[in-house]
Amino acid sequence: MATPSLRALHVHPVKSLAGHAPDEAVVEPWGLAGDRRWLLTGADGTVLTQRSVPGLARLRAVPLRDGGIEVTAPGREQLRAAVPDSGPTVPVKIFGDKVEAVPAGPAADAWFGARLGAGTRLLYLDDPAHRRPVDPAYGRPGETVSFADGYPLLLTTTASLRALNAWIAEGDHAHEGPLPMNRFRPNAVIGGTEPWEEDDWAAVRIGEVVFRVVKTCARCVITTTDQRTAERGREPLRTLARKRNAGGRLLFGQNLIPEGTGTLRLGDPVRVVARRSG
Repeated sequence: MATPSLRALHVHPVKSLAGHAPDEAVVEPWGLAGDRRWLLTGADGTVLTQRSVPGLARLRAVPLRDGGIEVTAPGREQLRAAVPDSGPTVPVKIFGDKVEAVPAGPAADAWFGARLGAGTRLLYLDDPAHRRPVDPAYGRPGETVSFADGYPLLLTTTASLRALNAWIAEGDHAHEGPLPMNRFRPNAVIGGTEPWEEDDWAAVRIGEVVFRVVKTCARCVITTTDQRTAERGREPLRTLARKRNAGGRLLFGQNLIPEGTGTLRLGDPVRVVARRSG
């Protein structure tokens, strides 16, 4: 079997929007540089994601050198948003957390509001080192996360996706497969492993950076959303419910917390540092 290696990197500058796939990415304590530092909220200050707005998949955000973003949408002029000056923050409600963030400004709000409805706001996480702690059940004191669902990075493997697609092909919604990896919106994709081998990892080194593998990822309805068309199906949740169901948690991928910083590059070797006991 081939030596495990890093096959793809994905950075999503705006939570739940399409992102980009760089050849390398800097690892910061709270995630890949530029990953999920921005998000959208509705009029009530609650985060907007593809869970409730699948059409977000058709908006694409790429980072600019100054830390800003460029957003494109079908049939619309692009938006360029600069990192807002430090100033008054507003609270964001994100999965039970209340996090302070800086408004991007009326021009950005108007651009998104024209597509998503009045009251939509674009917000920026100005101080990721202090704004949002990792769940203390899995994180250590002082560890924080960006606007990602809960942990700094998400890892998936090509072997496990192949195994999942083989199961889908045997099921009653085979016409929906095979699914691409972008359904799972990972940060790091690893090749050269056995299917589901990552379930047993407790720590892994990718290139020059060591990560704790803290929690298998429970999947939601976003994985049923075609990331090109925003249309929804039944897979992979239907198959995961049969094959990867842990008390109602449908599992695919692993959540990571970095033990240090550094740069990840495509082709970096991957080495298991520790395995889970039991």
